[in-house]
Amino acid sequence: MKLIISLILLVSLTIFSCSRNEKTEEKATEKIETVESLVEIKNGIYTEYYPGRKQIKFQGEQDNMGNRHGKWTFYSETGIELSSTHYEHGKKHGASFAKYPNGALHYIGEYENDKEVGIWKMYDEKGNLATEKDYSKP
Repeated sequence: MKLIISLILLVSLTIFSCSRNEKTEEKATEKIETVESLVEIKNGIYTEYYPGRKQIKFQGEQDNMGNRHGKWTFYSETGIELSSTHYEHGKKHGASFAKYPNGALHYIGEYENDKEVGIWKMYDEKGNLATEKDYSKP
């Protein structure tokens, strides 16, 4: 009798643990599918959405190798453009700016071959010039 009860418990535990693993695997698969569905690459334009796919998070052009190329823009969940940077084949090259969540300018400057060049200006949250740095001087 003890042997039968032990066998029933063993089989029940095995079935229960297997079903829990399947559910965990299903949830993991759902998360992967959700993340993948937030990204769309169409005609060389990479677009990443916030959950729900109602608002764009990142958007920009890609070269043939899948590197950032051209203008890349980051948006808030409400659709406000918060930053923009230009790229050439995966390296920052050109104008770049970022804004605070309130819309005030945070910084503005330029990159050349992934390095800051020229004068970069940093602003406080009220939009007042806070600092200025000249990257053309050693």
